[in-house]
Amino acid sequence: MHRVRRVIEARPRDLGGFAVRRVLPAAGLQTVGPFIFFDHVGPATFAPGAGLDVRPHPHIGLATVTYLFDGALMHRDSLGTAQLIRPGDVNWMVAGRGIAHSERTPPQLRTASSGASIHGIQTWVALPVAIEEAAPSFEHHQAATLPEIREPGAELRLIAGTAWGARAPASTYSPMFYAAASLQAAAELALPDEHPERAVYVAAGEVEVAGGRCGAGRMVVFEPAAAVRIRAVSPARVMLLGGAPLDGPRHIWWNFVSSSLERIERARIDWQEERFASVPGDDERMPLPGS
Repeated sequence: MHRVRRVIEARPRDLGGFAVRRVLPAAGLQTVGPFIFFDHVGPATFAPGAGLDVRPHPHIGLATVTYLFDGALMHRDSLGTAQLIRPGDVNWMVAGRGIAHSERTPPQLRTASSGASIHGIQTWVALPVAIEEAAPSFEHHQAATLPEIREPGAELRLIAGTAWGARAPASTYSPMFYAAASLQAAAELALPDEHPERAVYVAAGEVEVAGGRCGAGRMVVFEPAAAVRIRAVSPARVMLLGGAPLDGPRHIWWNFVSSSLERIERARIDWQEERFASVPGDDERMPLPGS
């Protein structure tokens, strides 16, 4: 097990009537490469008429990455974006100096008699210090535009960054990789070795790695430069991620990430005093924690 740095158990978090499994940040381990936040959303099915409602809220200093296995979400942001995301697509939103957005189950899915469903991963990538205050932006990349890598018994989709000789279309700002993989039972897969920090998260099924077994809801973080292969004990769905270490520590408070505590305090006041731009088409507003 000398190749393993940490094994992280996802922790349940209540987001106001809806539970997620949070992996990063973890006690004693803030990041893997530039990934500073990692939530496993679902799988969940809502009662007819209901759905996921993440009201407009702010971000600074990061890029959000939304990737779905099942269901759909309508993304709206203060740039005026209104974009439906479906399974296999990627929403890549750069907050930079400040953006607000919402994510909701679209109305047409709420009316289904079987109820709307949701299952996916929400991550944040911390921006390099030099571009923490960049202009906010948004990109949507359909599943068909993402590189696919096929290995015996394994199908991978590269969500962001570079790996296995491929490059995903999202505009990344530091060396990184992020991929979703579906593995048949007994399939083996080597992690790319060009990135010093790497991890695997098991979203479903069970895999064997570094001599131990790892089930759903666990992330295995590897030591730098370790040669790593994973083997599926059962059919499995895993997320592979990592990259170069961040260019210094980050502070996190609520939805804000920054190298400066003063900048986070300014963002807190800006949201409280309604200085962030509003989200067209969504006039609700998430309050600051404790307010």
